[in-house]
Amino acid sequence: MNDTKLNIVLYNPEIPPNTGNIGRSCVALGAKLWLVEPLSFDIGEKAIRRSGLDYWQHLDLEVVPNWDALLANIGHFNPWLFTKTGNCIHTDVEYQLGDTLVFGSESSGLPNFIRDAHANRHLRIPMSPLVRSINLATAAGIAMYEFNRQIPLVSI
Repeated sequence: MNDTKLNIVLYNPEIPPNTGNIGRSCVALGAKLWLVEPLSFDIGEKAIRRSGLDYWQHLDLEVVPNWDALLANIGHFNPWLFTKTGNCIHTDVEYQLGDTLVFGSESSGLPNFIRDAHANRHLRIPMSPLVRSINLATAAGIAMYEFNRQIPLVSI
């Protein structure tokens, strides 16, 4: 069972440096990173190590083969799904210890079966309509530090 104060889930991540950067942010805040396969890269890839720097060894990381395995292993699951079509802004909710911030793949986001299962838990990060989306690592960082603003995991 997972008793982590903050869980970050990347569903089918595709770009190694994004995952590496998110992993580094997880270490900075003491969050656990969950990677839901399939991954489009090997987590031992040089690009991940370079992005995660020498912090990667301190990362609380779990790789699971699919969504069902995530649900079986994560324990308490209070998800917030980040999607550009979210009906609520990420700063307008009250986070709780043990929450899970869920992000989809860079090219296709989260699949319908996940979005449908948690229809009232969709959040968005405000952005200009001139951009289709913001970088996954940037979005995760914004979300993680809003969580930390509300519930300090580390002093800022």
